[in-house]
Order: sequence, then C-alpha cells, then structure tokens
Amino acid sequence: MQLRSDQLDAHLARGLKPVYTVHGDEPLLAQEAGDAVRNAARAAGYSERKVFTVSGAHFDWSGVLGAAQAMSLFAERQLIELRIPGGKPGKDGSEALQRYCAAVGDDVLTIVHLPRLDRQQQQSAWFIALDAAGVSVRVDPVERRALPQWIAQRLARQGQRVAEGDVGVQTLAFFADRVEGNLLAAHQELQKLALLYPAGELAYEQVEAAVLNVARYDVFKLSEAVLAGQTARVLRMVDGLRAEGEATVLVHWTLAEDIRALKRVKDAMAHGKPLPMALRENRVWGNKERLFERVLPLLAEHQLAHLVEAASTCDGIVKGLKHPQWPLEPWDALKRLALMLVQAVAAPPAPRGRAAVRVRLALEA
Repeated sequence: MQLRSDQLDAHLARGLKPVYTVHGDEPLLAQEAGDAVRNAARAAGYSERKVFTVSGAHFDWSGVLGAAQAMSLFAERQLIELRIPGGKPGKDGSEALQRYCAAVGDDVLTIVHLPRLDRQQQQSAWFIALDAAGVSVRVDPVERRALPQWIAQRLARQGQRVAEGDVGVQTLAFFADRVEGNLLAAHQELQKLALLYPAGELAYEQVEAAVLNVARYDVFKLSEAVLAGQTARVLRMVDGLRAEGEATVLVHWTLAEDIRALKRVKDAMAHGKPLPMALRENRVWGNKERLFERVLPLLAEHQLAHLVEAASTCDGIVKGLKHPQWPLEPWDALKRLALMLVQAVAAPPAPRGRAAVRVRLALEA
C-alpha cells in the first residue's frame, strides 16, 4: 500500500501495519512521518526500540534479521528502525530485506527510512517486498505554488491565521518567498510566530517583522520559474543562487538545456511529429512537460534561434570571454539570459511597475 505523507495520520488512526517504508528527500516531512509512526507504535505497546543504519556494502544484515526474531526480555513488542541513507541496500541487503518481510511477525513493527527513490528502485524486488509487507509513505516536497496553503494549514494547527482577502494572500505570499525551498526553516519560523504572538489573526506587519529570509533555491526550480514566466521570482532566485555560491556553469547549463530542448521539440513539430511524441523523444516529462506544452505555442522559430544564440554567447561569458553587447559579470549575463526566456514565454499582458523596470534594466545591462 502506498500513501502520501498527508494521508498517514488518517491511516494510523485505523490501525498499524507491520512495516512502514518512508522515502523522500524532504527532511521535515520525513521526520514528521517517522514521528507519527513511532507515536502510534508506542501507544500500541511497542515499547522497545532498536535502530540500525546501513553504512555501506559490508553492512551485517544478520543483526537486523536476528533482532526481528529475538524475544525481548523487557517488552512484548519492539520497534525496529532501519535507515538506508544511500537508498541502495545492495545484493545482500536486497535478499535480507525480502527474507525479513517474509518472516516479520505481529510483535515487531518496522520503519525503513530511505531517500528519494527513482522508478527503477521502486520496481526492485526489495522495495516491492517492503511495500507488500505494510505501507510505503512517499514524502514529496511542497511545490512553490502550494507553499502558501501549507503555511496557512500549519498556522491553523497552532491557532493562528492571516487576514481574509488580498491582505491575507499578500501575507502568505511574503512568508512563502522568505522560506521557499527550506521547510525545516519554515517550521522554525512558524514556531517563532506561535511564541511571539497569541492565537488569532496575524497582521502582515507582524509576519514581516518576525519571519527571516531563510529561502534556499534549487537551480532546477529556477528552470521551472523561468518557463512559467515568473519574473519577480526568477530575479529573486538568481540573486539567491549567487549568494549561496552556486556554480555559474550549472546555472547556465540548466537554462541552455531548456532552450535547446524547446528548439528540438519545435523543430520536431515542424516536421510533422505530434507534441506528445516530440516531448517523449526529448525526455521532457513531469512538471516540465506541462510547462513546455504551455510555452511552445507562444514561441516562434526565430525567437528560439535568437535564444540559442544568446545561450551560446552567455556560455562564453561564463567561461571568461567578453562580448561587447553583454555584461562582463557572469551572473549578470545569466540574469539577462533568464529574463530573455521569461519575456519570450510570458503570456500578455507584459509586466508593469517595478517588475517591468527590473526586467528592462537587466536586459540593458
């Protein structure tokens, strides 16, 4: 049985399964999922706990198998936690996990902690055995568009809320901008608000004064923001990646690869291939597939040719070359390239106010 992390509490209220496999790369949600299972296990009488960490290929799996079969002198039921940080138990581990799942009894409850797994890992014999023996909990990151709602739900848990209407939307958007990509810090900022202010409605000024800028940016999320035409967010993310010391080569490769993929798909469509086939052949799927489907009709062939040329120029600047019509600073050149793509894919109307001024200044730099 497979569940999302937000479905786990309702499941635990109906009873416990012998094995819980928590997998994903979001530390806060993975920790909360593990805590929820541990609390439910403790309430059900699983009072003894043993923890094993698979440290490498030479891990001794006999200890895990023996612990599950040994009778405890101090408790009738025991909780066993198995942590596999690398996500790959190896050949011996695969066989051991399958034997473990076949032999585990009702007096042992097991939690297996794993990082994010790809499709091949989820189709492996050992993962299928874990899933069949109990429940696998997929811990997905909270996407930027869902972050304001996530914050509102967390505020409601601690008896707080934002104002109704546009002011509340603005408050949640400000909070989300400050904590994007860093749920652990977001959780801490929420706890801070609970300590600083009583239950009830929070004003925008209170949130603005209390919430620190703890956002962490992912270069691949920058790619999604660019394709979504989110000008202000793109500018903020480029500045954030620069402050975090991200490699300019990686940022350029991500932007350039999107431009090249758009060009390849557009060319394939011009030769008569359907859009779904062209996307599949160019390995475009998931969120990016939906973004490509939206922006491709907005892009003319001459625009894509111009963007490919711009990506080539920017590549030279990142590697130390100069161009008379481009900024000398690599990060300024990357910002210009990103904004060129944003302007090409953004649906009308054009940005106004400060966002438009920032775009114009960046493109003219």
